[in-house]
Amino acid sequence: RLSPETLGISASRRDALLEMLLKKGYIDGIEVKKYIGDKYNTVIGIENIKITIDGLEYLEDNSLMKKAANLAKGIVEIVN
Repeated sequence: RLSPETLGISASRRDALLEMLLKKGYIDGIEVKKYIGDKYNTVIGIENIKITIDGLEYLEDNSLMKKAANLAKGIVEIVN
């Protein structure tokens, strides 16, 4: 489900995004490795990935922000 093809991005971009989420503490259960000769880091253990409490809070905050932005956008459209 998190395959690069499903996400519509390259494997290196997917791995970079997962690495950023891991560093921020939003996900857990994966490992990031840098192999000799590889240009980019590799994510190991995607089958064990899980979202953390911080990740859930981030999603909740962002969905509330999106709702507020959509509401504000709707108000602006009505006023104009």
